Amino acid sequence: QVQLVESGGGLVQAGGSLRLSCAASGRAVNNYGIGWFRQSPGREREFVAAISGSGIITSYADSVKGRFTISRDNVKNTIYLQMNSLKPEDTAAYYCAARTSNYPAIATTPGPYSYWGQGTQVTVSS
Repeated sequence: QVQLVESGGGLVQAGGSLRLSCAASGRAVNNYGIGWFRQSPGREREFVAAISGSGIITSYADSVKGRFTISRDNVKNTIYLQMNSLKPEDTAAYYCAARTSNYPAIATTPGPYSYWGQGTQVTVSS
């Protein structure tokens, strides 16, 4: 079993930055693909970013490309989401997720992910 705990959310003004962390425990996630998703009230959970087990391949939603960066530290068993130039439309609960299969290297839908964190709230004020 893998437990994922997100942290780093909060309230920030538009244009500001936050760094989310996703700490994994229970099992090393070195070879697991990791994704970040977000969900706001009344909307479906949407893909934000993903990183392959090796950390070499990344993918981003068009809405965050150039502003968000996903990375991982396999020694610390932690995955990060650096969010810059935040906009009010980035307001949502952010979730990290892990999947045991690394083929394909990237998954942009929730279905392939087996483990989910409890989420951390990000609120961007205008």
